[in-house]
Amino acid sequence: MTDFNLMAELLLPNIDKTPDYYENLYPVRNLPEGARVTRIAPSPTGYLHLGTLFAALVNRITATSTNGIFYTRIEDTDKKREIEGGIEDIIEGLDRFGIAIDEGFISGTEQKGKYGPYKQSERAEIYQTYVKALIRQGLAYPCFCTAEELEAVRNIQESEKLRTGYYGKYAKHRDITVEEAKALIDEGKPFVIRLKSPGSEENKIIFEDAVKGKIEMPENDEDFVLLKSDGIPTYHFAHAVDDHLMRTTHVLRGDEWISSVPKHIQLFKLLGFKPMKYGHISPIMKLDNGAKRKISKRKDPEAAVHFFAEQGYDSECVINYLMTIAASDFEDWRRANPDTSYKSFKFNLKKMSVSGALFDEAKLTDVSKNVVCKFKSDEVYDKLTAWSLEFDKEFYDILTANPDYTKQVLAIDRDVAKPRKDIAKWNEAKDYFAYMFNGLFVPDSTLPENINSADAKLFLEKYKAVYNPDDDRQAWFDRIKGIATEIGFAAETKQYKADPDSFKGHAGDLSTVLRIAVTGRRNTPDLCSIMQVLGKEECIKRIDITINSL
Repeated sequence: MTDFNLMAELLLPNIDKTPDYYENLYPVRNLPEGARVTRIAPSPTGYLHLGTLFAALVNRITATSTNGIFYTRIEDTDKKREIEGGIEDIIEGLDRFGIAIDEGFISGTEQKGKYGPYKQSERAEIYQTYVKALIRQGLAYPCFCTAEELEAVRNIQESEKLRTGYYGKYAKHRDITVEEAKALIDEGKPFVIRLKSPGSEENKIIFEDAVKGKIEMPENDEDFVLLKSDGIPTYHFAHAVDDHLMRTTHVLRGDEWISSVPKHIQLFKLLGFKPMKYGHISPIMKLDNGAKRKISKRKDPEAAVHFFAEQGYDSECVINYLMTIAASDFEDWRRANPDTSYKSFKFNLKKMSVSGALFDEAKLTDVSKNVVCKFKSDEVYDKLTAWSLEFDKEFYDILTANPDYTKQVLAIDRDVAKPRKDIAKWNEAKDYFAYMFNGLFVPDSTLPENINSADAKLFLEKYKAVYNPDDDRQAWFDRIKGIATEIGFAAETKQYKADPDSFKGHAGDLSTVLRIAVTGRRNTPDLCSIMQVLGKEECIKRIDITINSL
């Protein structure tokens, strides 16, 4: 009969602590009743993915809605796939999109909180302590199988049309003795430590998923790996130990992990931990030739959240859009609370899609316009210059050459009761405001179809003589109407429509001529305000350019 205490000392001789040590070191959190502790636990193996940002938002808003805690943990046990700067990219990305971190990694190098370290590669002794306790109970054992031996077993199972895996009679070292293990270790044979699963596939487990509802699955009977040969845990074991000791209450993660729940529930039971609540988030989908598929890192630029930053989607816009995906009742709430932060929304996991919501850039654009239009001009200046400094240095230099002037430009039709909804993202601003900056302005003398060049030229000449930049909007337009009646145009649109044969057009047509002369555009915000900001000298200069081109 195997002496499990001897086996534990043989396999992990340097571990001298017990689980009780860590249970006392990381006590149950003192939080209000109902407060939820959530986390995001990415691997630093690539850029911040849209799915990771979405999961972080769901976890953050769940914690916020219950006065709980949201923390970050870095799962860096797969050192082969880790990329340099991966942690920084993830944490900086969360920060860029306003996902506030209460605890854990708050930068690429800095951790805060009493439940750390928050990086798995720094927690090896903790995992090994719990594995040693399982070995002492006869619930874990060493496995010396080579990759070739495991492949041979798989081939046999496949040929016999059996479920593949390391279980039952295929678990070669399940009943290994201390003496056998010591002999193989003395030979220098590498080993992993596996769970000795007491489960049976004939049994079922039932759990209530916080997102998807009741789920029933076969119990785990596989002797899966707990510690790899380098002493670093697998995801399954690290998850169980970390989320228990960090006192996580809700594990909200991608639904690709549903198949692992039987392993995780089994681990919690065998380790004596209270299971936390699981909620599995459906992936964000995309239509591809009429069929739904997951957004792909390989196929879709929007899979990387850097795409949204580069395009100039403000972080608040992206988050508000993702909230419409996260909660089916968010849009109704937003309509009722147009000026309230999304953080005040009472988030309910049951309102999430169980099948995966579609990414819709047109809807993102619409949400963005509604958000951006509410920004005051000073806020737009700060956000636009920050974006252009990073992504369009030429535009940044133009914007910051005269900050007071630029802020006047940005205030046109903005700091009013009903601002225009023209800009969805910052990379549209350069073209949108080009006519306000001499370095970007391109004259255009293409006239409306119903205005001939002689009438346009006559109007502009007369307008030059009466233009007063101190006029308010009404006085400004009254001058145009006065000229209109002088040169055969109706002063009012309704007057022209009542008797179109008696007039060449109406005053609105002439204001379009002036708009084209001053801005090179047919559609702009309030022209009177534009001309006041540009100044009389610049306006007259542009009018002269148009007159000379007609």
